[in-house]
Amino acid sequence: MSDHPSIVQGGMGVGVSSWQFARAVAIHGQLGVVSGTAVAVTLARRLMSGDPDGAVRRALVRFPDPALADRIVARHLRPSAEAHAPFRSVPLYTLRPPKSLVELTVAAAFVEVWLAKEGHDGPIGINLLEKIQLPTLPTLYGALLAGVDYVFMGAGIPARIPAVLDRLTVHEPATLPITVADAVKGAEHVSRFDPTAVLAATSMPPLRRPAFIAIVSSSTLARYLMGVASGTPEGFVVEAPVAGGHNAPPRGRGPLSEQGEPIYGPRDHVDPADIAALGQPFWLAGGLADPAALVEAQAHGAAGVQVGTAFAFCEESGLDPGLKRQVLQAVAAGSLTVRTDPVASPTGYPFKIVPLPETIGDDDTYHARPRRCDLGYLRELYERPDGHIGYRCPSEPIDDYLAKGGQHDDTVGRRCLCNGLLATIALGQHRPGGYHEPPLLTAGDDLTRLGRLLHGRTSYTAADVITYVLN
Repeated sequence: MSDHPSIVQGGMGVGVSSWQFARAVAIHGQLGVVSGTAVAVTLARRLMSGDPDGAVRRALVRFPDPALADRIVARHLRPSAEAHAPFRSVPLYTLRPPKSLVELTVAAAFVEVWLAKEGHDGPIGINLLEKIQLPTLPTLYGALLAGVDYVFMGAGIPARIPAVLDRLTVHEPATLPITVADAVKGAEHVSRFDPTAVLAATSMPPLRRPAFIAIVSSSTLARYLMGVASGTPEGFVVEAPVAGGHNAPPRGRGPLSEQGEPIYGPRDHVDPADIAALGQPFWLAGGLADPAALVEAQAHGAAGVQVGTAFAFCEESGLDPGLKRQVLQAVAAGSLTVRTDPVASPTGYPFKIVPLPETIGDDDTYHARPRRCDLGYLRELYERPDGHIGYRCPSEPIDDYLAKGGQHDDTVGRRCLCNGLLATIALGQHRPGGYHEPPLLTAGDDLTRLGRLLHGRTSYTAADVITYVLN
């Protein structure tokens, strides 16, 4: 266990776990993690915002294929004077994405990891969601090209990732099974990625294989992953329902609470001894940014704890600084709450929401927002009657969703996470008529306790969090 950091910084998307944030954590000896969610759009919008600090272009200079890097800069960079104009669209992912989108995704993951690793030798990981399957292969390959040390994945059953990493480290083509609703029984749909179609990988030496860490919420899933013949995780993050972002549904799926939240019970508690018995390093997660919690976790055999919410509002995180100030002021005033919304996410997983005014966590702002789906990362693939693959999202315009075979009940309460989370990192779209996409803020239940890090100040750093937890 001594070979692994005591603190894993949660991989919070979209872009909250930025390269600046992960680098700050790793420099202080802990495991910094960048978000791999929607990296293509994030990179494109940074370039469309003028890349004011030049960091994106600095990293792209180090990309193994200079011509590819030049194409991306030429396609997306625009003068800083145009930074407030609407962002040009990036193609939506499909089973057969355009080559330009695949290239952008590979380069974007490379940039995020390369910048996070720049100038130090601390460990850096990347976090992805199993629920967002189509960009996974090019995202992983870009991270590998930059020398990523750990790969984290949750929000599903990431059984194929170890085998995928084995192939991509030697630049071999990889496939990933894709979930398709309404598919004919026995039909198999896969995402395909060939490194040699992106750059001349055949002339490159093998890449270093990162450790794969599966994010789980039950010992049953952890045991299953350890029995997969094609490869097993090198460790686990065991996430409790109080963690931010997506949560696993309660086992048993009983009625909601009086506040309309899922009710978690004893069956949703994971005994650390069950995970320790698997013989792999693991970290406990969910409301554990506390020195006593770290000591207790290690006493149970854990390597340490994963910390998300406490890190998310530090100075280096990718959150919009104005949102951070608003949240920390509300924390100091004791006026903030966190709600586990059972229907907000198009994935169907419970999702933690902070109901700040003028965000789509606030019901009035949510109802005022026109429905649209123009990023598409959480779209569901489905098989149409003619056998072709279609794409739908319960957060898109209701008539469009119903025309694709969706059920009306699935649209109720759904929020657009893709647009909302990009707005949370100040990369929200500017719409015609002066309309700006409102942000969506997520955090764990631990949010209300952030005052312990402020000590009368108005902000704190990643180093402050590390010092507090370790002492």
